Amino acid sequence: MKKIFAVSFLFLFYGACKEKLPIVNDWGRTQYQLVDQNGKAKVFPDLAKEKTTIVGYIFTNCPDICPLTTNNMRLIQEQLKKENIVDVNFVSITFDPEHDEPAVLRNFAEIRNLDLSNWTFLTGKRSTIDSIIQRAGVMAVVGDSTIFKDGRRIYYYIHTDRIQLIDSEGRIRKNYTGSKINIDEITLDIKELTN
Repeated sequence: MKKIFAVSFLFLFYGACKEKLPIVNDWGRTQYQLVDQNGKAKVFPDLAKEKTTIVGYIFTNCPDICPLTTNNMRLIQEQLKKENIVDVNFVSITFDPEHDEPAVLRNFAEIRNLDLSNWTFLTGKRSTIDSIIQRAGVMAVVGDSTIFKDGRRIYYYIHTDRIQLIDSEGRIRKNYTGSKINIDEITLDIKELTN
């Protein structure tokens, strides 16, 4: 009787833990042809498979949310290093591909002194990016713009503030507010997926 109770308890406990991070969305067999910050072709979400992946959605002209989201991803990366948690990828996808070409993304990362050993910045064709963000549940709409006398134009996006946790099978397991993410919370969630 004690053995049956113990087995039942473990089954319920294990099942409850796995339900903590239900599947929010599955990328399925969809493959998106993109380009990284070095101009190399990449396929998403394939590059997110076989490792837990943190994905942020940004644009480099962003004055507020995107720099905070990027910095929070950096803090998550540093926390995982401290705790010796490996096999985690980081991906930042721009929703402004007309401006955010590979060199712009590379400069964005270099200025912030980001560790790109396990972090990839991605851009691509407008139709591809639109398809990705729609599937990810991210909204990005061009907002007000300013045109200077020299013809230079600055524009902003009204957009979803999002970081996503993707499991090793490429499934979205949890969404977080990118600019205000709790580093301890996502670290615990990562541990749950990697254990």
